This record gives sequence, C-alpha cells and structure tokens, in this order.
Amino acid sequence: MSIIDGVLVLADGSVFEGEMLGATPPRGIATGEIVFNTVLSGYQEVITDPSYAGQIITFTTPHIGNYGVNPTDHESRRPFCRGVIVRSMARRHSNHRAEGGLDEMLRSTGIPGIGAIDTRRLTRLIRDTGSMPGAFGTAPEADLLAAARAEPGTAGIDLVATVTTDEPYTVAAAEGAPDRLIVAYDFGIKRTILRHLATLGTVEVVPASTSAPEVLAREPHGVFLSNGPGDPAMVPYAVDAVADLIGQVPVFGICLGHQVLGLALGASTVKLPFGHHGGNHPVKNLLTETIEITSQNHNFAVDPDSLGDRATMTHVNLNDGVCQGLQVTGERAFSVQHHPEAGPGPHDSTYLFAQFARYMDAGASMGATSGAGR
Repeated sequence: MSIIDGVLVLADGSVFEGEMLGATPPRGIATGEIVFNTVLSGYQEVITDPSYAGQIITFTTPHIGNYGVNPTDHESRRPFCRGVIVRSMARRHSNHRAEGGLDEMLRSTGIPGIGAIDTRRLTRLIRDTGSMPGAFGTAPEADLLAAARAEPGTAGIDLVATVTTDEPYTVAAAEGAPDRLIVAYDFGIKRTILRHLATLGTVEVVPASTSAPEVLAREPHGVFLSNGPGDPAMVPYAVDAVADLIGQVPVFGICLGHQVLGLALGASTVKLPFGHHGGNHPVKNLLTETIEITSQNHNFAVDPDSLGDRATMTHVNLNDGVCQGLQVTGERAFSVQHHPEAGPGPHDSTYLFAQFARYMDAGASMGATSGAGR
C-alpha cells in the first residue's frame, strides 16, 4: 500500500492524494497547467519535449517507467515541464537500451512528480472542464490550493523565450543528404525533427528572435518553423519575421510553427479546452482524402475561418474538426499542427518532409494543391 505523502490540488479545489516522486519541489510546491497525454510509450520523449514548458504532464497510461531511460531518447537538452503525474511508477526497469530509471532521471533533472494518483478521475475532470492550473507537493493543502489559483497557466505568456537556444548552431547533414541549407527557427525544437531535417541538408538552428533579414542573409534553401510551448500570440517577433519570409523562401512549420505561420498570414488562434496531447489522433488530409494517425502536443490552434484567401486548410482533426494544416496560396509555404517526425508516435505523416524538399528544389512559387500529396 502506498504511503500518502503528497497531495495534488487543482484550481477548482479538487484534491488527489498520492506519493511524491522525482525531485523535491522548492518549498514543497510544484505548480503548472495540468494536461493529459495518451501515449502508451515514449514517456521520456514526452517529458523532454520543450513544448511542455509551463505544464504538468498527466500520463493516462497507468504503468510508466517500465523500460527505463537513456540519453539518446532525450528530445532536448533538459526537460522544461513543471512536473509529472502518474498512476504507477515502475519499481524496476528492464530494457537493453536503458541506462537508468525514470525516477532517477526526474531527480537528476530537477523535475518533481507525484504517483499513486487516480489518473482516470483526473483525466475525466480535465476532459470535462478543460486544462487548469494545479499544484502538488508536500505543503499543506491550503497552501497548494493557493498556489494552484495563483498559477497563470500558459495563455498570455511568452514561454518560447524560456526554451529557445541562446546562440545559433549547426547540425551537419546526414550521410548522403543533398547539398541544401535549411534555417530552422528554434521555438522549442525537438531533436527528432533535427534528425529528419538533416536528411534534407545542413541545418542552421537560430534563436526564436532572429529577424527575417538575418535569416535571408544566410541564403537558405528553406526555412523551418519548429514546435514550441505556449501562446503563439505572445511571440510577435517571430510572427513579424515569418510574415517577411513568406514569398522569399520555402517555409515549413510544425505545431507552434504552424500557428505562427497562420498569425503571419493575418489569421487568429484560439486556445482549445484541453488541447491535443497523444500519439493516436486521426487526421484527414483534405487534398488526398487519406487518413493519418498522428502524434500531437498543443493547446492552441489556428482558426480556419480567419484564413480568408491567404491560405487553404489542408488537414483536419477528425476528433473535433480543428485545423491541422494549411497551404499558403500561391507560395511555397505550408504547415501542420501535428508532428510528422513523431518521437514518440506513428510515422504516417513523414511524407511532409519530402514535400518540404520538393518545395526547396522548385524554382517558382507553387499553388495550393501542388505537391501536397504523399
């Protein structure tokens, strides 16, 4: 039987008893916006995805940590999430690739966690009422409730500035890759994305605040807009830069990069009730009429009704009708809300990297339907 030594309290007053895991939070309190993720595996990649900055991750899969962790599967230099919530943390791991345990990784990277939580009840609550701030730890329940209600969440905050690289750096092209140069904006870029881009050419990663003239001075064949955390409306510097890049160079955006591209076209974004976080979301490619099972991690989305004639919606989420992709009218610029690189997740959408390669190799602007199929 678990020893109750920690408590999770949501901003609405809901209380969950559990046991503390991972690192000890400062003053016994960890706070953040609580979301749930439905992946069955890939917990290490999820935890180290910078897109979770400002958030506490609830895993709906009840048994977490059974195959351990290893440095290769880190998606960033360190986790940026505020905490982890699980039903049951494995007491021991077993996998030939493992170099340590998940609890050990949380402790070494300063990420607190809480286990023995009724994650089914918690997930249903978030699903019904939406993502909300919460706090967990060993502090008195009243202090945790006060901390939860004081937590601002992720709307209206520039979280990209907390995860982007401080200085540009280069990722060498993979063996046999074409002689292309890709400039990748780091809004919180995942290493799996960089591995995919490296198969297309040399990648120069730049900070999120890099201006369009600075990017164009590098004479890239294409520009990539990465995933990242939080509210896209809080990165106007990136929106302005992308607006100046459209029509100058091929552009491909994923996740937050998709939202930034939408804003650069004059569209608006909305915050979803509880976002999309998982590895099994069905998406329809409206150009090919095919269905893709996708990996997703976002709380905001582009409002397709605000695109006007500047772009065409190319993909739609079959669960709730959310815009999952767009193609800029008459330009070599497109984006998707889901993660074609997976890490973790299915690989149904990896063809989008080949589409980016075709756009980089094309000599002129392309129409809304050109090259958008598999």
